[in-house]
Amino acid sequence: MHLYNSASHKKEEFVPNHPDIVKMYTCGPTVYHFAHIGNLRSYIMEDVLEKYLRYAGYNVKRVMNITDVGHLTSDADSGEDKMLKGARREHKTVMEIAQFYTDAFFEDCRRLNIKRPDVVEPATACIGEYIKIISRLLETGYAYRAGGNVYFDTSRLEKYYIFNDHDADDLAVGVREGVEEDTNKRNKNDFVLWFTQSKFEDQALKWDSPWGVGYPGWHIECSGISMKHLGEDLDIHCGGIDNAFPHHTNEIAQSEAYLGHKWCNYWMHVLHLNTTSGKMSKSKGEFLTVSLLEEKGYDPLAYRLFCLQSHYRKSLVFSWENLDNAAGAYGKLIGRVAALKDSGAAVDEESARAAREKFKAALDNDLNTSLAVTALYDVLKCQTNDETKLHLLGEFDQVLGLSLLEKAAEKRRAEESSAKSAAGGFLIQGEGDPEIDALVLQRAEAKKARNFAEADRIRDELNQQGIEITDLPGGAKWKRS
Repeated sequence: MHLYNSASHKKEEFVPNHPDIVKMYTCGPTVYHFAHIGNLRSYIMEDVLEKYLRYAGYNVKRVMNITDVGHLTSDADSGEDKMLKGARREHKTVMEIAQFYTDAFFEDCRRLNIKRPDVVEPATACIGEYIKIISRLLETGYAYRAGGNVYFDTSRLEKYYIFNDHDADDLAVGVREGVEEDTNKRNKNDFVLWFTQSKFEDQALKWDSPWGVGYPGWHIECSGISMKHLGEDLDIHCGGIDNAFPHHTNEIAQSEAYLGHKWCNYWMHVLHLNTTSGKMSKSKGEFLTVSLLEEKGYDPLAYRLFCLQSHYRKSLVFSWENLDNAAGAYGKLIGRVAALKDSGAAVDEESARAAREKFKAALDNDLNTSLAVTALYDVLKCQTNDETKLHLLGEFDQVLGLSLLEKAAEKRRAEESSAKSAAGGFLIQGEGDPEIDALVLQRAEAKKARNFAEADRIRDELNQQGIEITDLPGGAKWKRS
């Protein structure tokens, strides 16, 4: 397997540090608001990477942080804490905001078939780890105290910029958007490891430390959480491209200064999802969430397919027209899978072997999901029996996460239910949910038998599920409210 390493700017053969485990770290969300679908593109691609590593035979331990303190609204350690901003916006405590949006994030992940990482750790749970790291950095001269805060001294490094080359003046104060002068810093690239009461005295969350009551900076959390759960070396670190600088750059600086050796071997960055008007963000334009897609009638897995059809190192442009195309393709794909029949024949191992080679070759080449999806379609066109096709589709979907067999089974049940109801002279118009169709049909049969109490009970049960029923001549129509 070869992966593009953002640190070396080239594809490299993936060789884990240890033969028995792959240590994988992914930057989690700052839980002050819902994740937009641009954020979730990164998590979809990281999910595919983890699942493919497991498919390829690796034992993987994946860790993710939840940022619930310390992430300020500016890269320059200025502005307010995003969590405090969210709490103020909704008139809740910071911890209430954190819990609500953490739950919302993982619900979005569930809808998109994104596996929950093996370890999920909130930043507020590891204060002791940060204090330990910062204390050593102060002892070894990689950090200094100024104005009540503790800063990392970037001038001590032989090389600070890892993911792209800059001249020393590239981040001059006032030149880079969002950078404001902090007179406490010795060097303009230095960053805060620990804030004290001298900064943001209205900060909701504070802890005792050797440097005064305060709270950690954003970057230290990923180093501390990773080392707590994965030890002193890391195989793969993932995140969106906007994390490369300054967040991941600063993680490397503080981690390697603390450890005294290389920390992470491979860095994977997923490029932006853009709208036709530019980069997607929470602060401009329509706030595109998974819930919004569902409200507009899209299956979230159609969006997952939309992401898989492009390479993770290419910017992807979102438009409703593009999503319509992906949704249409997803629906047709499910229809083709649903048409396959399992009669119990043996799997054609020769055909299966050839199909697997195509699939693995695609993903071994820097996780080329577009070619992997092509390999999926090739299975459907392959001159082999349906049992082999169903076996391969289920196998490949362990990685791609499109719920092909499950959705196909639902479609078959819905078609069978519609056929039965039509044969009985009762036509159901709905959204293809066989369980709902069955209840609607039971209600109709109860009404026909003049068992109106039972009919009303079923109607109330459906209403509690958010289902609205409209009786029609010769049938019924239902929809989710």
